[in-house]
Amino acid sequence: MKNCVSDGNTIDFIATAAVASGEPVLLGKVVVVSLGAVAVGEPGVGAAEGVYELPKVEADDIGQGAQVYLKADGTITSTASGNTLAGKAWAAAGNPSLTVWVKINA
Repeated sequence: MKNCVSDGNTIDFIATAAVASGEPVLLGKVVVVSLGAVAVGEPGVGAAEGVYELPKVEADDIGQGAQVYLKADGTITSTASGNTLAGKAWAAAGNPSLTVWVKINA
């Protein structure tokens, strides 16, 4: 097919802040997970599909399959207000867990 420009699994970005490998990055309304450490102003590559273990708000009780949101501090929450949809919880993560498995952009 002549018009396919990407398989959509990864996306290039320019880091607006230092990014650690495996850290979620918000590109507009798309959540990606950085495939490597990226310095400010440098190009990086983010995964736009898949399931990743991400840091969560410790007190949140997130059920399997629930919609989850990315906060400005890079943590996952069950609170929609003021946050960006990150995807769906792939597994339950109760209070007081520090991480949750997230199928991003789902």
